Amino acid sequence: MLVNKSSIQAVFVALKTLYNNAFASAPSTWEKIAMKVPSTTGSNIYAWLSAFPKMRRWVGEKYVKNLKAYSYTVENEDFEATVEVDRNHVEDDQLGIYEPQAKMAGFSAKQLPDEIVYELVNGAFENHCYDGQYFFDTDHPVGRGSVSNKGTKALSIDTRAAAKASYGAARTAMGKFKDDDGRSLNVRPTVLLVGPGLEDTARALLTSDRLEDGKANIYKGTAELVVSTQIISDTAWFLLDTSKPVLPFIYQERKAPVFVQQVDPEADDVFSRKKYKFGAEARAAGGYGFWQLAYGSTGEA
Repeated sequence: MLVNKSSIQAVFVALKTLYNNAFASAPSTWEKIAMKVPSTTGSNIYAWLSAFPKMRRWVGEKYVKNLKAYSYTVENEDFEATVEVDRNHVEDDQLGIYEPQAKMAGFSAKQLPDEIVYELVNGAFENHCYDGQYFFDTDHPVGRGSVSNKGTKALSIDTRAAAKASYGAARTAMGKFKDDDGRSLNVRPTVLLVGPGLEDTARALLTSDRLEDGKANIYKGTAELVVSTQIISDTAWFLLDTSKPVLPFIYQERKAPVFVQQVDPEADDVFSRKKYKFGAEARAAGGYGFWQLAYGSTGEA
């Protein structure tokens, strides 16, 4: 093959098509538990998280709910996946060896939000959210007191009592969450999130007619099961309310993943090393939304 700018451009058009097809078909679950927030600068400030908005009776003058002095900022980060193409392979028309790499670049780019969001989930017992507490914690400040959205019970289907003490207790706790004025937030869990280690238990809890002790399963159909292989813990499980406009986790996107290429035959890398490049680039980050919409258990007790 004659190597010039036009022929190189044609090569990368073919690789980009493979990338796009793989991107389109790659599996992804992050949108089930997180919301996408666009970003137009290097970072986003989430001061609005300090005020869970809720209608109230209008008596007298309007009550303006001021944002608290929380400075929860999420900084965007750069991401990339780059592949080198040897000029000899272009000249010898051996570009088939790069097809798997083009496809994997597209696959990886599609899953970038999943990696960001599930990294948040994995670190939610140790990372801080907008109120300065761990996202899953026992003492989030609410009004004049504190509220817990963290448990330690193992997810269980052994008996109705065990299921109630774990999954049932989490549902009850979320249903009791209130705002600073003592009014119910109407939180109703819709998603049970687990890793592969708890998939069978969670699936049985949500689909079986009876528990292991033979008693009727009162939790059948009470939530959608979401299983992610990116969840590290074999014991932790998470209950989420995804029915609200705001979701528990945030995928912040400054620049969506895009296919990039270097096709100039006169570029330094081509001249000195006979290497072209292609790959994917993105700018994004992750953050925590309302802790009130989530309950996490370490599953260690």
